[in-house]
Parts: sequence; structure tokens; C-alpha cells
Amino acid sequence: MKEQGAVAAVEQGMDVVRIDSVRDRIKPEAGAGFVCTDDFQAMADRAMAYIQVGYSVHFAGPAGTGKTTLAFHVASRRERPVMLIHGDDEFGSSDLVGKDSGYRKSRLVDNYIHSVLKTEEQMNSFWMDNRLTTACRKGYTLIYDEFTRSRPEANNVLLSVLEEKILNLPRLRREGEGYVKVHPEFRAVFTSNPEEYAGVHKGQDALMDRLITLRMGHYDRESEVLITLARSGIEERSQAERIVDLVRELRTTGVNNHRPTIRACIAVARVVAHLGASVSAKDPVFLEVCRDVLSDDALKVTRSGRSLMAEKVTETVRKVCA
Repeated sequence: MKEQGAVAAVEQGMDVVRIDSVRDRIKPEAGAGFVCTDDFQAMADRAMAYIQVGYSVHFAGPAGTGKTTLAFHVASRRERPVMLIHGDDEFGSSDLVGKDSGYRKSRLVDNYIHSVLKTEEQMNSFWMDNRLTTACRKGYTLIYDEFTRSRPEANNVLLSVLEEKILNLPRLRREGEGYVKVHPEFRAVFTSNPEEYAGVHKGQDALMDRLITLRMGHYDRESEVLITLARSGIEERSQAERIVDLVRELRTTGVNNHRPTIRACIAVARVVAHLGASVSAKDPVFLEVCRDVLSDDALKVTRSGRSLMAEKVTETVRKVCA
């Protein structure tokens, strides 16, 4: 799997992935901040078992529960190149499989007989594969992140890919390649957020029936503490524990019990470490950071038209970090 061409590193969740800019492929590699807890590894092992048998898997759950990170981790264990797609409401099937992207023009000039000039021109469109087609042809691992953000009809092309192992390319039928046999090593890993999230479509039943769905929730407390320590630069475990306990307490409040997520723990801890503040209800800097980071995620209640979120955060900070 040696990569050729320009390579860039980007942060994706808790992984660092290497991107081959020539072949449009990704080689996932664990970064320094990657924390693989027992629960995380157990979920990855379950997913790998299904993938090895020949199925594609689907990680479903709220934002901030590590779905994308787990997808990259599982893909890296296959030791095959990875193609990444992000769901988009503007997607059509051609954005997955490919399309006619231009024209090729040829001209023949025949002046073999000096008194006769013969010219012939021919213009043909040429096809360019998109990422799904490339992955199917070459047996790559496809990561389709937040696939339910694409309209259901755009994903219909996946039905025959996952079941009959055939990719239908109707625009290539005139060239004798209307169907592509899916490579036996091709696998797909899907992720999705709950349907009540803004911009998320309901997944079609036919597609969901072809996937093995693994439901994900928030990390356990110990995992959140370890991740916060690894990702924030904060040094004292006791401070990380108080931040995690604060976020977990707010998570039980209000109508949306999915937020705040582990991202909020990391954000608060990073700013606290940068400013040199203490994780204490007596530190005004810490209080302000918590209000800024956590207010939008807390109880969405108003009194006389005034938001009570900042007050709820302050109350919880004093309760947890006294």
C-alpha cells in the first residue's frame, strides 16, 4: 500500500489520515491523540467480523460518539486503500458513480492526393469515474460518512452494489460497459446521525436492509476522561475528571440528552490549559469558558424571553466543581 504522489495529513476525529492527492485515496493512520478503549475496540472487533464475512456495516448514533473515528479505525485494519464520501443533500447518483465530464475531439486531414483535401472530425464524450465506481473496480474500502444527508434516491445505486455485487452504469452502455462487477474485496462503512437532526433524511428501507447497523452511544466516563486528557493538553487527571463530570451532568438535562458531547469536554479542557485557568467554580475564567462552550447545549428554556442556559451552566459548575 505504498502511496505515491503528494501526501497531506489532516485531523479527522481522533485519527490522522494520510491523503494521496494523486489517486484520491486515503490511508488512515492513528494519530497521537487516538484513544482505543476496551469498548471502542470491542465495537471495532464486531464490525470487522461482519466485514470479513462480506457485509457492509453502518455506525448509527448521535454526534460526538466517535462514529467517523471508528469507521476510519475499522477501515485501517483492512489494510486497503480508502475512498471517502460525505453525504450531501445536493448529491445525485452521478456524484457517486461518475459522469461524462467533457469531450474528446479528433481531426483527420488526408491530403495524400495533392488535388484532393479530405478532412474528418469526430467528437466523443469521455467518462470519468467517481469514488464509488473506483472503489468497486479496485476493491477499496468505501467510507460513506453521514450518508443520510444525501437524498434517498441518490443512494439507490448502492442497492445492487451491496446485494448483487454489480454496479449499474447506464451511461456507459453505449460503450459496452453498462455494468461493472464489484471487486470481491470491496466493502463499505456507513455512518449516520439520528433522523431528528437538521438536514438528515430517512434512510430507505431497502438500503438499511442490506447493512448491519451497530448503534453507538456516548463513551463511558473513563473513556471520556482518557480522551480529554489525550486531546486537550491538560495535565492533571482530576481536572479532566471534573470537566467530564460537568458535561455528563448537563447531558442529563433538558429535552436533548445527546449534547453536550465529548467535543465539549475537549474544547473546555483545551482552553483551560491554554489560559492556565483552574477547573474550579471559584475561577471566573473557567466559569466564562463553560458558559461560552456549553450554553448552547444545555437546557433550552427561557423566562420572560430571557435564556436560562448560562444560569443552568453556572449552577451545574458550582454543583460539580465546588
